[in-house]
Parts: sequence; structure tokens; C-alpha cells
Amino acid sequence: MITFMDANISLEPVAISTLSVFFDAIGQPTRLKILLAIGKGEACVCHLESRLGIRQAVISQHLMVLRDVQLVEAERSGRNIFYHLTHPEIIEPIIRLGEILGIPAEELLSLSQKPFPGCPCPQCNPSENPLLSCARKPSEPNHTHSS
Repeated sequence: MITFMDANISLEPVAISTLSVFFDAIGQPTRLKILLAIGKGEACVCHLESRLGIRQAVISQHLMVLRDVQLVEAERSGRNIFYHLTHPEIIEPIIRLGEILGIPAEELLSLSQKPFPGCPCPQCNPSENPLLSCARKPSEPNHTHSS
């Protein structure tokens, strides 16, 4: 026997379900920061680690969720993996929503700033030895931030 609740759940439009998955994925603050940091370009994990001050393992977990819902894609270049948004045009409505909520666009767009001081990634430090790029230098402290 189908109850009223079962009938309502089964009648949910596919479009609403798709939007719900999208908002669920970006609803976590770290994932939203990652999307904004990647912006309309690309970023490797070490750039995201430097930019956001979050451990590599935590960033990787969030990137996996964003990949699973097809918001980001990965591309290998040498020893680095660069992430880019599958649909970079999603940044504009996120920025616009921030403005509606009173958050200056510049504040949100600042997350995609490159080069970022102290970042060892090849985009921020093209002159850095590629063998050291995206590798923690022995003198650097270990980040202990979490999401």
C-alpha cells in the first residue's frame, strides 16, 4: 500500500532533486571555499592548502565529493593534479547571491587570487623547482586546520 508520504516522495521532479544535490554539495563551507578558490581557472591541492589553510587530506576528501557530483574535474600535469570547475559559470550566481546577502563580491573573489604569497604551487611560483613544487618543505609547519 502506498501512503501519502510515499506518493509525495516519488513525485519529486528530477530537476528539484538535481538542484538539491548541487546545493547539498556546496552547502558545506569548505566546499564552497574550494569552488571559489578554483574560480574560473584551475588549482592544485597544494594551492588550495596554502590559500585556505586547510590540510591536504581534508581538501582531498571535499574534492572527492565535488568530483562525485561532477562540479569539478581533475587533470594531471606532470606530478601535479589540477582541478577546474566543470561549469565555471556557476561562480557568477554564487557571487551574486553573496551580494544579495550583503557580502562584497571582492571578498568572495579574493579566494581565487593568484599568485598567492607563500604558495609553492607551479602557478604561484613558476620559478620553483618542479621537484619541490606542491611538496611541503622540511622547514614549513604542519597545518592542523580542519573543516
